[in-house]
Amino acid sequence: MPEQTDRLAWLRALRTRGLPDAVGIEVLELTPTRVVATMPVDDRTRQPFGLLHGGASVALAETTASLGAFANIDPTQFAAVGVEINANHIRSKRDGTVRAVAEPVHVGRTTQVWSIRIADEEDRTVCVARCTIAIVKAPAND
Repeated sequence: MPEQTDRLAWLRALRTRGLPDAVGIEVLELTPTRVVATMPVDDRTRQPFGLLHGGASVALAETTASLGAFANIDPTQFAAVGVEINANHIRSKRDGTVRAVAEPVHVGRTTQVWSIRIADEEDRTVCVARCTIAIVKAPAND
């Protein structure tokens, strides 16, 4: 597992990151106190009426919160798993890019709470979310 300063490079080197790859999420900053990521508003992330899908915003929010939690743990001993997320969709968006900034509200031994703000290119709020992450024992490596 990478040292704290190498986690963004480690993440980028993964063969796949699953859902974040599928919807075009790009992580720009990954530290224990701040995660920044972008996501395109395109055919992958729009709902049938042409607007940014609320679920895509939630996926971006949970991705940033989970990665922030990951940056605060020893991943050889623990795993960070989402247990609750809520989101308020403030403004619609039809195209372009959104940017999420996640910051911790609470970093504890067994739980973390992250606040996430998603904004458009003019820094207008599109969505605000709060995500609770559980810190659990890492699964055994086979």
